[in-house]
Amino acid sequence: MIFKNFLNIFFCTLFFFLYSAVMAADEANYEVINKNDVYEIRKYSDRLAVETISDGQNNSFRKLFNYISGNNKTSEEIKMTTPVTRIEREGNMTMQFYLPSKYNSSNIPNPTRKDVRVITIAGGYFAVLRYTGRASDKNFIKHKDILEKELKDNNTNIISSPIRATYDSPFTLPMNRRNEVMFKVEIN
Repeated sequence: MIFKNFLNIFFCTLFFFLYSAVMAADEANYEVINKNDVYEIRKYSDRLAVETISDGQNNSFRKLFNYISGNNKTSEEIKMTTPVTRIEREGNMTMQFYLPSKYNSSNIPNPTRKDVRVITIAGGYFAVLRYTGRASDKNFIKHKDILEKELKDNNTNIISSPIRATYDSPFTLPMNRRNEVMFKVEIN
């Protein structure tokens, strides 16, 4: 049992070091439409992502990381992009990795796992509040509430669940981390 725990800690540590080394600078493209002191409105085009739904054991990141590391039908390694997003759908937490822009529906490798799938995320307008610190639930909820209140005060119609976007590895110092909370919104 002690040896098994040691192996778990060893592989988790190794995994996070690898994760830290591969965090990419390639980011989903967007255009800033409007900006105020609290948030900005971005316009995103449709984009491909790979996603999985959490099964309660919090291994969503590992499943997606394995996919981009070559655990796909063509054994192709795929460069990691940012952000990593999480959104709640129908009571389940979904995690997504955006895919590099060189891929489209005809050249993206298919996943080997049934619980990992390639999707197209519909573009549109998103209200985004950027914040630093830990990517904890408490920090996310605090900033989600701020953004939601500002959008309601500005009569902006929210049309999605809150989206949690993280850009940095867990080893980035909290004051240097880039986190965002996003809502898809209707723009008149």
